[in-house]
Amino acid sequence: MAKNKKFSGGGASQRQLRVGELIRRTLSEVLIRGDVHDPDLNRMSITVSEVRVTPDLSIATAYVLPLGGKGKDEAIASLAANKGELRRLLSKEMTTKHTPDLRFVLDETFDRMDETNRLLSDETVRKDVSAPSDEA
Repeated sequence: MAKNKKFSGGGASQRQLRVGELIRRTLSEVLIRGDVHDPDLNRMSITVSEVRVTPDLSIATAYVLPLGGKGKDEAIASLAANKGELRRLLSKEMTTKHTPDLRFVLDETFDRMDETNRLLSDETVRKDVSAPSDEA
């Protein structure tokens, strides 16, 4: 049971959001600078769009996408193979007491956005949206 009954609902707490954003920024900086000793990972340009942290701050799930969307599986495999070193680099730069375990997931937001745009540009959907309402 939640300690604070007022916030026992669905969303993330302020603390989770703050730690997630701190991890996202720090992870992005580490990847941009190429601090990891893996040439395969350093030659990729990876976007970290979001980091979600569990309520106990023990696991951080980073939603990532390589630039251009090419080599997705290779990027996830490289990140997963270097997660120990990435965690160590994060712990050196972050001011938190503990550094959560890292998980990496492909960010499919852009794919869903493209699919939504495709559906909205469909002629039958346009007719439905622009049709005058008979209920007036």
